[in-house]
Amino acid sequence: MTEQSGGRRVVTNMNLSLDGYYAGPDPQDMGWVMPYAVTDVARDHLTSLWGTATTALLGRVNAEGFLGYWPTVIGMEGADPRDEDFARWLVGVEKVVLSSTLGEAPWERTTVVDKPAAEVVEDLKAAEGGDILVPSSASIIKALLAAGKVDRLALSIFPVFLGGGPRLFDDGLPAARWALAGEAAGEHGIVSLVYDRVR
Repeated sequence: MTEQSGGRRVVTNMNLSLDGYYAGPDPQDMGWVMPYAVTDVARDHLTSLWGTATTALLGRVNAEGFLGYWPTVIGMEGADPRDEDFARWLVGVEKVVLSSTLGEAPWERTTVVDKPAAEVVEDLKAAEGGDILVPSSASIIKALLAAGKVDRLALSIFPVFLGGGPRLFDDGLPAARWALAGEAAGEHGIVSLVYDRVR
């Protein structure tokens, strides 16, 4: 049975290559993601995750990338409505950015915190609200997996081999069981999977 401690779930989302990497040998090269990120499966997958979330938890690097790009999608000619909806959600939602180098946030509705991810999540879960979504911030997701703090694990698997790079699942993670809560397959061979932690 999948149970949550407290009322808020910690939901993490990450894109992975078929050989298990979330980035290639050059982490700045995200060209491998683009053919798949714009598919119906990928867009519907992301929509299903942010729709119940009232907090976005981001690392500094991811925050700079996301908040530099997504607001520009709003009103963009030819933009997919699902992309615009996510962009509006991201701009308007409460954002918590983990950083030891940012003094104050340059973005609205954003709090900068210099604490371990597991502690931040405990603080957030003690407050009122919906899900806490960690969208593609690998360092935070890895820390939360290691601390056993992830309630819902969402993955999009793209059918490419990157041949190297950083992995999401490190050796030594605590043993855990997961129940499949959703799955979809679509264009270009993308597969989206959603697992709930069995506690």
